[in-house]
Amino acid sequence: MESFLKKNFDVAAKHPSEDAQRRWRRAVGAVVKNRRRRFRMVPDLDQRCVVEAKKRKIQQEKIRVALYVQKAALQFIDAGAKTEYQLSEEVREAGYFINPDELASIARGHNKKILKNHGGVSGIAREICVSLDSGVRTSDLPIRQNIYGPNQYVEKPPRSFWRFVWDALHDLTLIILMICALISVAVGLATEGWPEGIYDGLGIILSIFLVVVVTSVSDYKQSLQFRDLDKEKEKIFIQVTRDGYRQKVSIYDLVVGDIVHLSIGDRVPADGLYVSGYALLIDSSSLSGESEPVYVSHEKPFLLAGTKVQDGSARMLVTSVGMRTEWGKLMETLSQGGEDETPLQVKLNGVATIIGKIGLVFATTTFCVLLGRFLADKAYYHGFKWFPNDALTILNYFAIAVTIIVVAVPEGLPLAVTLSLSFAMKKLMDEKALVRHLSACETMGSANCICTDKTGTLTTNHMVVDKIWICQVSESFKGSETAIYLKSKISEKVLAVLLQCIFQNSGSEVVRGKDGKNTILGTPTETALLEFGLEFEGLVESQHQDCKKLKVEPFNSVKKKMSALIKLPGGTVRAFCKGASEIVLQMCDHLINSDGNTILLSQKQKEDIMNVINSFACEALRTLCLAFKDITNQEAEEIPATGYTLIAVFGIKDPVRPGVKEAVQTCMAAGIKVRMVTGDNINTAKAIAKECGILTEDGLAIEGPEFQKKSPEEMKDLIPKIQVMARSLPLDKHTLVTNLRKMFKEVVAVTGDGTNDAPALHEADIGLAMGVAGTEVAKESADVIVLDDNFTTIINVTKWGRAVYINIQKFVQFQLTVNVVALMLNFVSACITGSAPLTAVQLLWVNMIMDTLGALALATEPPNNDMMKRPPVGRDENFITKVMWRNIIGQSIFQLIVLGALMFDGKKLLRLEDPNSDIVLNTFIFNTFVFCQVFNEINSREIEKINVLHGILSNWIFVAILTSTIIFQVIIVELLGPFASTTPLSWQLWLISVMIGSISIIVAIILKWIPVESHKCTTVHHQNCYEALPSGPEAV
Repeated sequence: MESFLKKNFDVAAKHPSEDAQRRWRRAVGAVVKNRRRRFRMVPDLDQRCVVEAKKRKIQQEKIRVALYVQKAALQFIDAGAKTEYQLSEEVREAGYFINPDELASIARGHNKKILKNHGGVSGIAREICVSLDSGVRTSDLPIRQNIYGPNQYVEKPPRSFWRFVWDALHDLTLIILMICALISVAVGLATEGWPEGIYDGLGIILSIFLVVVVTSVSDYKQSLQFRDLDKEKEKIFIQVTRDGYRQKVSIYDLVVGDIVHLSIGDRVPADGLYVSGYALLIDSSSLSGESEPVYVSHEKPFLLAGTKVQDGSARMLVTSVGMRTEWGKLMETLSQGGEDETPLQVKLNGVATIIGKIGLVFATTTFCVLLGRFLADKAYYHGFKWFPNDALTILNYFAIAVTIIVVAVPEGLPLAVTLSLSFAMKKLMDEKALVRHLSACETMGSANCICTDKTGTLTTNHMVVDKIWICQVSESFKGSETAIYLKSKISEKVLAVLLQCIFQNSGSEVVRGKDGKNTILGTPTETALLEFGLEFEGLVESQHQDCKKLKVEPFNSVKKKMSALIKLPGGTVRAFCKGASEIVLQMCDHLINSDGNTILLSQKQKEDIMNVINSFACEALRTLCLAFKDITNQEAEEIPATGYTLIAVFGIKDPVRPGVKEAVQTCMAAGIKVRMVTGDNINTAKAIAKECGILTEDGLAIEGPEFQKKSPEEMKDLIPKIQVMARSLPLDKHTLVTNLRKMFKEVVAVTGDGTNDAPALHEADIGLAMGVAGTEVAKESADVIVLDDNFTTIINVTKWGRAVYINIQKFVQFQLTVNVVALMLNFVSACITGSAPLTAVQLLWVNMIMDTLGALALATEPPNNDMMKRPPVGRDENFITKVMWRNIIGQSIFQLIVLGALMFDGKKLLRLEDPNSDIVLNTFIFNTFVFCQVFNEINSREIEKINVLHGILSNWIFVAILTSTIIFQVIIVELLGPFASTTPLSWQLWLISVMIGSISIIVAIILKWIPVESHKCTTVHHQNCYEALPSGPEAV
């Protein structure tokens, strides 16, 4: 079985090839009862190809023309196809002076001519009644949404409950059974009259109705969960200026006229015009297909929704939203091709295919045997004389054969994965993790390596200045007390330069709220510096508010610094730089002293400053250097790269999150190696890593530049020892992840928050983006968004990933046991006695127990802490393990022996001597069979452990399904006799049924004492190999 599955049903968890996807679809073949339901969550590859071709065509024929043709060509097109826009009365009454369609066409068509006719960006702002400084008024939002539309795209209407009912009715076997039932009713009425003649057929119809309703409700609830999760994925908040205040709003609340603040990693939320900014570089590949980014400036001010900010920052005036944007029109034209199936879904489709083929053979053989014996008996006793009831008998044989197929083809297997994943995703949402791709939740359970950032993930990301070195004086910072002390010791000229650097060379902003309080909007590092600067504002006259920014080079993770060119009030131009201490220090050749004079920076002083930086870093402080350079007029065009004067060194404290050390220890116990990859100083990284328990005595801490210099052979020896990588570039992280996956076959999870982390997030088996600090580009490249940026949340994702895998194994073990017993029981009985003990109605009920209800009960078990005390599942480990086969075969043998004994000698064993003893015995066999499955369902809660009752009451879903199964069984036996071919049983027979079923638990305990090889370590390195859990009595 495993070789067949690996050959035909093996797909990658991430970015599977189309060939692999088509291969497993072909392997499934025709052994599918209901394609509409079984493949509901599987993308239509042909439709996807059509969508991609359509998208390429749109990009080539429409958008690329609008973006890249020459100006002359554009003017020619405009002249030939000029549209006259009329101003409607509604727009006039609202106080606006430009038609919504004309306004939308400016950015969408990159139409400089119309923009110029309207007076440029400021003219457009006047026509839509908005101030470029204070933004729109909140009171105007409803009017603007009414005139220019909301920022929402046309969505595919959700499937109603009745669509799921319709899908469920497309099951081929149920359709055949319905036809059989109708024929049965017709023949029964003709031969037995009313109402006896309708019981058999009506029983099948009622059973089908129950199966369809339960299936539809389950599927509909899943669809609602996925719809809620899809809404969560689209929740994006952006910064706008409204009512004169900078604030965060939902992307859906954006209106025409809003002033949007864009920074690196943001997705442009609507079409608009550039107002102001610095070095804005836009990636428009999602719209145009062009890989080369374009600069946006006053000369080329057009911004389109759906594009991404690759570098720089800007303010943008929104000119069109929702379906009037180019992105909205693209989304309206295209339909999604669906999300790729997960490896477990594919694998279980393979299992269902194998079992279905076996069941098909058994069903056909059973029908042939029953029909053959019937014809032989008829020929022997009646000489082929036919009676009206004979047609009904043959029809019942056919119905039993079809029902065996219903039971044998386990459609619920692949759908159970979807059920388990949707349940896990919903629970993870409550635990601050948003799963963007189904497969990530599943793959995370197999992760044996986590490459994590430091800032915000292991630490709180609430930064404060803890120490400062300035003018060769090192001080701990304690708010205003330290500010007053420094003012008394250091020249005001020095502090003025320091404050100019802090406030002007910053991508963050101090805004005054409606309550009059200052709020800082920006990164935690810059927030710490601005809070420091605010302590000095009343003490020092720095005139930083009167400075003018000429040019800005925003911070990114490659340069590890931010620079700005500033024009001071006196007309002097000054360059400021801040960033990684070692990098900025190397750019400096002077130092400012306490009198405010610049002095030459000697090599000895550089070494002393490096010692200060290292001492700060060893205290787990993030270190930053600030520097400046006065520029002559000839140099004023570009920001210099050398010749700076060092102002100060800051030590910024970012405390370790509570619970991180315990979470790291949990990972190690679970066979997961944690590696810290950070851009910080190596001493800072080592100090934090030791505090978190990541860096051990035999572990290695290395810097990114040194790592990149290593040859592949050196990396092979080095990578297993690496626990900390400091001063790393995004490329270093990508190289590490690639080698861990390809060289060492590890399943790697990676965290990231910046735009440049996107390649590593894409390359990793599981990309984890930060929800608070992460950019939109990082989030779109990730598989899971950690909403609280907490490392402990990543452990919860791992725990749920393992729970999904183990829960599906439990369900498969349970379903295969039912399959084996039901098939063998009916087949052997047909061969020996010429009749089947389980009727079509009874088999349909058994199918519901093991399919929909079984999946709900076992696939939704919450994780427990023991799951993190075992090694992760390897990439190539068999899904159906030897332990599972032991349990399946053992339980099947027990049930077949018991039910076989009852079938052939039941009357004697139970002392049944009544005239209706046959139906009593068959009812008792059916009842005992069901209770064997009920208790085996309890057994399946633990594959290896003996104590299967631990925590059972805390899982209300399992208890509710088990209780409802028993209640329905009582109703079927005691009240629905004519329809289900049963008869009421005495309390003694009920007790015996329950007791025989409960022996399954004793059998399970005995089976678990049989030693079987389990949890084989498949990882390459001894660091990740852990002893398997005991499988004997120790496992209780």
